[in-house]
Order: sequence, then C-alpha cells, then structure tokens
Amino acid sequence: MSTLNGKIAVVAGGTRGAGRGIAIKLGEAGATVYVTGRSTRQEMSPMQRKETIEDTAKFVTDAGGHGIPIQVDHTEEKQVEGLFNRINKEQNGQLDILINDIWGGDPLTNWEKPFGEHDLQDGLQIQKQAVQSHIITSHYAVPLMKKNNKGLIIEITDGTDNTYRGNLYYSLAKISNIHLAQALAADLKNYRITSVAVTPGFLRSEAMLDLFGVTEENWQEGAKVEKHFIASETPFYIGEAIKHLALDTDVNRFTGSVLSSWQLSEIYNFTDIDGTKPHWGNYFEENVN
Repeated sequence: MSTLNGKIAVVAGGTRGAGRGIAIKLGEAGATVYVTGRSTRQEMSPMQRKETIEDTAKFVTDAGGHGIPIQVDHTEEKQVEGLFNRINKEQNGQLDILINDIWGGDPLTNWEKPFGEHDLQDGLQIQKQAVQSHIITSHYAVPLMKKNNKGLIIEITDGTDNTYRGNLYYSLAKISNIHLAQALAADLKNYRITSVAVTPGFLRSEAMLDLFGVTEENWQEGAKVEKHFIASETPFYIGEAIKHLALDTDVNRFTGSVLSSWQLSEIYNFTDIDGTKPHWGNYFEENVN
C-alpha cells in the first residue's frame, strides 16, 4: 500500500505529544482519523495544557486525511462504548487501526518519592488512566476488527523491556502496555489482527519544550538544562514509524513484538522532520546506562 485512503483509525489520546504526531502522520497517508481525548476548545483537561483534540483533528485534515475530534474520557466505559458505536454507524462497521496512547500520568508521577511514600491514590490513578483505559478501549474496538477479520492495534509505551523505569507506578503502567500488546497478539492471532507495542525515544513533546523553556526552533538549548535532551526526537518520528507500520502489507510479521521509533527508522529508512535519525537505544547504552 502507498496510501491509507479509505482506512479508519482511532488515535486514543491524540491531543498532544506522540498521539498528535501519530494522528497527523496517519492523516498524511490519507486515513480518516478519530482523534480522542479530554481536552477541547471548550473544556481543559486536568493536564491544564492548551492543546486540544480539535486542533489535532484540523492538523490531520490539513495533512491530507480526515480528522474527526471526539471528546472521550477513556476511563469511562460508557463514553468509550459510545465512541465505537458511533464509528460502527458512521463507517459501516469498519475500523482498521487503533492507537492506544492514553496517558495523562505526568502530573501524577512523583519521581522523588519511593514506593510507600508516593501518593497511593495518584499511583492508582496512573494505572486507571494508562492501563485500564487501554483495556476498555481495546475491548470495544476489537469486535469491529474481528467482524472484518483484520486490524492493527498499537500500544504506545516507554521502553522495550521489563526493567524498572525509576518509579514503580510509572514502570507498572508502561510494562503493562507492553504485555497488553503481547497478550492481544496471542488472543487475536486467528483473526488477522496485528498487535504490537511501540516506544519513542526521549520525546520532544510540547510539554518537554515548555519544561526546558525552548521551542522546536531552538530545542538544542534544552540540553543546557537536561544534557540527554540532545538525543531527543519529535512526535513526528514515532508518527512516521506508525505510518509505515500501517502501510506495511506484511505488518503481521511483527505481531507480539516490542518495537521502537529508532528500530523502525532503520527497517523503513525514514527520518525525523529535520532529516536526522535519532537512535535513543544507542545513545542510552553509551551515555545513560
């Protein structure tokens, strides 16, 4: 396939960051993309960020696809059920791609507090937002894919293995996302549904740019605040990775795998928007480990 024209995608958690980059890149290939999240132009989410699902949907359309914003709190089962009922009706039962990128855990994660001192309710809320929401979303998406005997489910995670990520609740959520992808791959192998987990490297998201007081134009200055930021990548890098997976007619060869933006850049030979090929895996081994 050279385009995703006629393909229907859901980017759950598409308001900003990786989700926005993925949604735009799927639109670039011609897909119809349902962009879901809590932040709208009328209602700001607890993240207190300016980005909205309407903005992402417009970017999708501007890129060449069809962006459809729908406000959904993916921890609320009835809202998720309503989303997929609407897609079933509007798209005649078609759903080709599901991206599970629901997170919202940054303000809930206290990196300075070890387990036992970390706020318990915040820790449990991370599991609700970043794990339970993914389960609920896949639960209502999978029947549409089963009916059509095909589909691609992608769990966006952080990291490629089960090692500790510096905070128990954060680790538990991200490792759970990996296992969700692996378990879905096993459960759905007879339905031609591919399930993988994909991680970005050090993501140069809107929030990270703000945190380091830089813009995309002068982002390298952020390395003066956090030296490892020099190896960061834009959300469009993982977006390009997901786009290539969605276009790959033999994508099922990856089912059950944990993939990365840098690994997929080598497989499909694409670059970030500035023409570089960030490789967080190599950088981490040489400079962080």
